[in-house]
Amino acid sequence: MITPFKINTFTFFKLPSCWWSGVRVKEIDIEKCVVTVKHKWFNQNPFNSMYFAVQAMAAELSTGALVMSFIKESDATVSMLVANNEATFTKKATGRIIFTCNDGLAIKEAIQKAIETGEGQTVWMESTGINTDGIQVSKFRFEWTVKLKG
Repeated sequence: MITPFKINTFTFFKLPSCWWSGVRVKEIDIEKCVVTVKHKWFNQNPFNSMYFAVQAMAAELSTGALVMSFIKESDATVSMLVANNEATFTKKATGRIIFTCNDGLAIKEAIQKAIETGEGQTVWMESTGINTDGIQVSKFRFEWTVKLKG
């Protein structure tokens, strides 16, 4: 598995807006990925809460890190792309928000199927943002496509 340190280093060099907004992977394993981001002046909207795009970056990273991890584990040359996304916002995002995706096994299966069949696969992955009081502030769904390159 890819480690949180490696993913956070990757964001510094390849996704600098994610890094500077404070998005950080805290935990990743075969089933889930946990990403946090803290509401600050730099990532706020005019309503004194976290800008929706910052929440989207954190949520997407919680799903995408799992995709990257299983592609790396497969040793195959697999491309990944978000085809669709949906978002629901239920409360102002202030303080530290924790985004968790529990769909690791679903993307692992899709990648294995893409490698075995040579056909592209899609899978919806969900990430829920919870504040430090345990209240859901947002929920994101990303439709990932994976396929063998070349």
